[in-house]
Amino acid sequence: MSTAIGIIPARMQSSRLPGKMLLKETGKPLIQYAWEAASASASLSEVIIATDSEEIATACKSFGARVSMTGDHPSGTDRIAEVVQNEKLQADLIINVQGDEPELDPGCIDRLVTAMQKSPNIEMGTLGTPITSQAMLIDQGCVKIVRAADGRALYFSRLPIPFYRDGDPDDLLFARPEDAHFTRSPWLLHLGIYAYRPEFLLALTQMPPSELEQLEKLEQLRALEAGASILVEVVHHRSVGIDTAADYAAFVERMQRKQDQ
Repeated sequence: MSTAIGIIPARMQSSRLPGKMLLKETGKPLIQYAWEAASASASLSEVIIATDSEEIATACKSFGARVSMTGDHPSGTDRIAEVVQNEKLQADLIINVQGDEPELDPGCIDRLVTAMQKSPNIEMGTLGTPITSQAMLIDQGCVKIVRAADGRALYFSRLPIPFYRDGDPDDLLFARPEDAHFTRSPWLLHLGIYAYRPEFLLALTQMPPSELEQLEKLEQLRALEAGASILVEVVHHRSVGIDTAADYAAFVERMQRKQDQ
């Protein structure tokens, strides 16, 4: 039976919200939510937090997480690759779980792992969810995916692709009230989680940044430019990334509403 290990890369500095991983207005640090979600996944045999921050490491150990200390890295992918190498992890899949997505559904992790297990020749996988609002469609912070009929990613972009030349996007951006999972939307929002074959992860981090990657500032384009395949599993639960103080304030408000119910 194949095995999958989850790794959560975490750094103290963030360009838009420094120290966000340890923000705890809800009563526990932000990164703990991602760790709890990953730990609740039935598909992961182990969950490791990878960090170069002693402060983050101390906080994570306090709630029972396994921590692997790393050097300084330009990306989370490089950080998890160091853990795979240094710890000599034995797994068929490495799952990169974002520490700043506290509302990730453990079931979505399971869906991604299952999809990758069914496609053993695919090097990498991720998740997408239908876009159903104009605001999200035009937001350059929301990455869009164009997917082939067989589920492989054709391209990722910050722009609203595919372009609807002869119609109004509003005609396709809707869901039926009686079925929250139904949508005609041809647009997919990329969710920040990745699955890698370990050998491909190590190879990817040895490649120089690609031209498209540098233009869009999207690391997954390096894999596509190198000729790799990225499987995109479509789910209907959208986890919200925490990138700004406003994002975190909205998250705190959502948590308070849940506690009040």
